[in-house]
Order: sequence, then C-alpha cells, then structure tokens
Amino acid sequence: MKSDKPSKLKKIILGYGFKAIKAIPPVKKRIEREYEGIIRELENIAKPYRNRYPVFTSIPEQGLKKEEILKMVKELCEEEEKKWKEGYVSGAVYHGDEKHINFLNRIYALSSQSNPLHSDIWASTIKFEAEIISMTAEMLGAKNAEKIDGGIFKGKICGNVTSGGTESILLAMKTYRDWGRTIKGIKKPEIVVPVTAHAAFEKAANYFNIKIKKIPVDEKFMADVSKAERAITGNTVVLVGSAPGFPHGIIDPIKELSEIAREKEIGFHVDACLGGFILPWAKKLGYDIPPFDFSLPGVSSISADTHKYGFAAKGTSVILYRGEELRRFQYFKTTEWPGGLYFSPTIAGSRPGALSAECWAAMLSIGQKGYIKATKEILQTAEKIKKGIKEIPELRILGNPLWVIAFTSDKLDIYRIMDFMSERGWSLNGLHHPKAIHICVTLRHTPRGVVERFIKDLKEAVRYVKNHPHEKGKMAPIYGMAASFPDRTVIEELMEKYMDVLYRP
Repeated sequence: MKSDKPSKLKKIILGYGFKAIKAIPPVKKRIEREYEGIIRELENIAKPYRNRYPVFTSIPEQGLKKEEILKMVKELCEEEEKKWKEGYVSGAVYHGDEKHINFLNRIYALSSQSNPLHSDIWASTIKFEAEIISMTAEMLGAKNAEKIDGGIFKGKICGNVTSGGTESILLAMKTYRDWGRTIKGIKKPEIVVPVTAHAAFEKAANYFNIKIKKIPVDEKFMADVSKAERAITGNTVVLVGSAPGFPHGIIDPIKELSEIAREKEIGFHVDACLGGFILPWAKKLGYDIPPFDFSLPGVSSISADTHKYGFAAKGTSVILYRGEELRRFQYFKTTEWPGGLYFSPTIAGSRPGALSAECWAAMLSIGQKGYIKATKEILQTAEKIKKGIKEIPELRILGNPLWVIAFTSDKLDIYRIMDFMSERGWSLNGLHHPKAIHICVTLRHTPRGVVERFIKDLKEAVRYVKNHPHEKGKMAPIYGMAASFPDRTVIEELMEKYMDVLYRP
C-alpha cells in the first residue's frame, strides 16, 4: 500500500507556500539539495553516451573522416532503435517498418536540397504540399463542407503543411487572435480549452498574448459542455475540443461544443493531431465514432498530424481552415523590407522540402486500404491491452478510450509501477490530475507477442510494488512531487534546470 503521508519538505511547502519559504535559509538549502539529486538522476538518463563517445565543444581544427562520423551515428542509431523497434515505446514511432523507412529515406535523399520558401526553384514542393492538404481535407469531411452553412466561416476547406502539431495549433490560435482583432475589434482575446487540451494551446497563449480559460472535464474525461458555454465572453475568439485528447485518449463532445461556437459566432478548433488519421478509418471499419470533422458546420479549423498515424517522417502536420478568408489571418507578409517583398504562410521561412516530399510519398504509397488495415490492427491490439489491464484488479482504466489507454491505481503508487515497467524497457507516459500512466498504441505494438509481453510485465510490476511498499523508486518521487506540489514554481524551476542540463555537452 502506498503511504499518504507527505515528506517533511512537502509539509513545509504545503504549509507556507514555496515562494514564502524560499527566503528561509535551511529550507532553501534543503530544496536545493533535493533539486541536485533529482537533476543528477535526470542527467544520467539524458546523457548515456557521455563517457563512451568523444564530446565536441568546438569545431575540430581538422575535419573528422566521414567514415568515422558515419560509424558513430550508426552505432548510436542502432542502440536507440532497440528501444522502439520491438514495441516498448508509447507513441513516438507510429509505423517503423524497415521497408517503409527505407522508402521514405530514398525520397528524402532525392529532395534533400529543396525548400518551399523558394517556390520558383522547387515548384515540386508546392505540388506536394497542395496535394497533402487536399488529401487530408477530403479525409476530414471537405467534400460536404461547402454544402453546409458554416455560419460566419464559409468557403472551401484549405490549409497549410506545418512542422508538427504544435506549430499547427500555434498558427490556428494566432489566426483566431488576428481574426478577432480585425473582424470583431477584440483587443484582449481569449481562448477556451478543456484542461485535457494539449499543452501547445498554453504555449500559443503565452507566445501570442492571449488569455487562456480552462474548463473541467466530466467523470468520463470529456470536456464539460455547460462549463464551456459559461466560459465564453465577448472577448472569446475560439473554443477548442480534442479528438482525442492526448492524456486519456478521449474524444470531447465535438458536435455539442461546435454548435455552441457557431451560435456564439466564434471559431471552433478541433485538435485531431492524434486522431486525424485514425478516426476516419475507424468509422469506415464500423467503430462508433462521433462526428468531429468539417461535416459539422460549427467546425472552423482542424489540426491533424501526418507524422503520427499518417506514417510520414517526423516533421509534418496539417492545419485546415473553413475558407481562405480565415486562413489569410495566419499569413505573414511585409512590403517595406529593403530585401524585397517577403511573405511566409507558416512560422518558419526556409523549410525542408524533403519532409513534404516524404509526407506526400507516404500518403500515396499507403493509400486508403493501407490506412484502414493499419487502423484495424492498432484498434484490435488496443482492445487486447484494455482486456489485459481490466484483468488486473489493482488497476483501473480512465474513461472509455480507443487506442490511447490511460490507467491508474486506487491502491498502489502508479508511478512506481511505471518505474518497474521502465526497468523492463518500456517507455510509458506519466500523467497528472489524476495520477496515471498511458500507452499510445502504434503499429510497433501489433506484432505477435508484444501485447502478451506488456501485460506480463505489468502484472509483475503490480505484484512487485505490492510486495515492496516502502521502496521509493527512481522516477516515482519526481513524478509524485510534480503531481502533488500546490505551488507550481517548484516544478517550473525543476523543468528549467532540466532543460539547461539537456543542452550542456
């Protein structure tokens, strides 16, 4: 059984608040010592090659031989490949088949010099991106969108290729901010998002000076519709829903939320970064998928990651809008620069055209039948995992997920279970509010034996934690602290220190 008694340090912080007690020298030193221990543990995890390979802190006077460099990179890649190739990783690598990887690598090699910024030189990249956008839009309900009264947002579904889900979300929020300012005269824009929405929405609010209002989720981990409606004010520019949300894999009530947005004449963004290339095919397979795309008149934008279940190489996503008029608020352009006329549809200027070529090639080579087959395998595998978890009485699945399966324990420290799984080679995601862990099922989990290995190790993890109630574990104390401290500056400072460590040689 886990102990509910807080540590002495935690008691002090709970009693006085971190900001108040930082000035007390003994307490400050105690916190700093705990920081040092945590950072050392994290540094050991982040820097496994430090004593095995040379460290370069300046450009070598004489360039290394290419064969020597290739040997080092090959060794590093082969070691890291073991972590994901056999299905030990949650998410991260969504396809991973060697033939598919080799095919995409050949496409990249052929297009390695291309740059969409110079469309006059590499018109091929514009062809690739325009077709990626069109194919993704058609998959997400674009055919019927023009026949539907979308309220204040009208027109053909259009969009852009971005560097990933975060950029897609950033661009959408920037677009609604500028739309609200120009069309509605809103000077202090607000966005309304469920607490389970991706952290990229908070990043967008931080970057673009937008107020973010978070609404709770219900007992099924779905956004609370009534709270969403009450959170909307005259300054709200967009309401957000996830299909599904990253933490628990639950699809928000998109239809209800989008109708509220349409009635209030504001934007409604669907974050389908995780589900955009699964849900349409799951519906074709007969799964009960609620409407979430442009077939709903209140949906004015969707983000969908091609580099997840679209099975493209890392570095591409798609942001879609209902109408070119809305998309124009995303663009950057300047007419007064001495360097000439400059315009950019997304955040970056120069971009790797080879990634767009790879994405286009992946979508064409897989085709609808390939996506349907992959989705079927992933969802069937997820069902087996859910069944196995349900057979462990100490564990409980959160909500009713399809393939992103979050689970917790009411009796044991779930983070110690995650620690044990890490020791067995599994890389799972730790969650907060409530404390839980999840596995995001990909094609790497579908081969024979992977599910059985996962459930076997999970059962052993539960048994071990039950039999060793007083052990702390390695990462469990860190996750526990991050989940429990009420003053978040403690955790923010720890995260800052960790990021500093990452970029030290």
